[in-house]
Amino acid sequence: MYNQSKQSNSRLLLILVLILTVLLPAGVIASDSAPERPLEKVTIAYSSLSGNMAPLWITHERGFFRKYGLDVQLVFIESGTTTVQSLISKDVYFAQMAGAAVIQSRLRGADVVMIAGVINTLNFKLYVDKSIKQPDQLKGKIVAVTRFGSSTDFALRYALERYGLAPEKEVTILQAGNMPAILASLETGKIQGAMLSAPYTLRAKNMGLPLMADLQMLGLEYQHTGLATTQAFIKSRPELVRSVMKAYVEGIHYYKTHRAESLAILAKYLRTSDTDVLTEVYEDVGLRLTAEKPYPTLRGIGIMLRELAATNPKITAARPEEFVDLTFIKELDGSGFIDRLYKTTVAVASREEPRSTPANITGNSAPGTARTKAIAGTKSVVPVGFSDGASEHTVEAGDTLSLIARKYYGTQLKWEKIYQANKSTMKHPDYIYVGQKIIIPS
Repeated sequence: MYNQSKQSNSRLLLILVLILTVLLPAGVIASDSAPERPLEKVTIAYSSLSGNMAPLWITHERGFFRKYGLDVQLVFIESGTTTVQSLISKDVYFAQMAGAAVIQSRLRGADVVMIAGVINTLNFKLYVDKSIKQPDQLKGKIVAVTRFGSSTDFALRYALERYGLAPEKEVTILQAGNMPAILASLETGKIQGAMLSAPYTLRAKNMGLPLMADLQMLGLEYQHTGLATTQAFIKSRPELVRSVMKAYVEGIHYYKTHRAESLAILAKYLRTSDTDVLTEVYEDVGLRLTAEKPYPTLRGIGIMLRELAATNPKITAARPEEFVDLTFIKELDGSGFIDRLYKTTVAVASREEPRSTPANITGNSAPGTARTKAIAGTKSVVPVGFSDGASEHTVEAGDTLSLIARKYYGTQLKWEKIYQANKSTMKHPDYIYVGQKIIIPS
């Protein structure tokens, strides 16, 4: 009886398998018997061991390249010049790298362009000596950069000029060689200000050093990091470029919406288990600076070209559009591909507002994106013409006039109302700094 029942069950199982085999597409039941289309091998380079490279690491580690049929190998190439040479020789097809290296190489005739801009400002913060309460107190003081001509040098000069201070004339600038040396000099009082990036910003904070300004909050656009390839490769393999870009924007979405998993990947590549360091990188670079829609910044490239033209007038004729190919990011944006990603999960918004069209290269930041840090120690007085119902706000790290307006009025569009009430202490809506007391009209 038992054997008959066992044989009957076996026959039923066999019949079920035969039915499923006929009805279901080949490969659903026995995928081993129907080999999948082989993945296409692609080598992608990255040019630094910093949190700026996280979007590429996340995309690779979480399998988004494989999702689009790509077997990607990541390689670390420290030199920007060597990375460009690898692109041209086709040793690598794509590279996530500094925008400056792409721009300088293309000015020398290299066939490289940026197809995505992942970090579109410099991620430096101005830390100062404990005796400094507001920017004008840096007059007559000493500040430091890693090297003259470096990004820290550009960032520091940019900040000083925005605060009405003349670099070299009113503020002495020294080169210290590296960030650890700068931080040590700041701690011992040998210098009174410096531009720092993570994780040295965290160390400065733990030392109790005051944060005065953030480059992004000063309205600076700068093509810090992006994804590059060659025009020749785009022309010969547009579908492959399209697949890489789809994977890349999905990787950015995952990065911004999966904190724990992203921190684990950062720990692997940055080779640290320091939770504070990893958290700072994730929040400052991943959430705040990494663009959901990674358009290269034409305005930022224009700023960089003007910087280079100061020493080489021939560069004046160069146009920012020559250094980018927006075809693929525009396709993804226009089709709604990126918007659909962020509608399916609760996304953490980046501070960088995506630009579907280039901003005016010489103009100020749009009113809705005014970035500001507050002026510390200024005396607060309710201005004439406003009621006693006005309140006072002390600017904190991360504040902008737009965000402050939204907090008090429920809309970013009233940022100018705040600016007009504080024009006597605020030179420009983008040029405020941490600690500034500002009037919020009733």
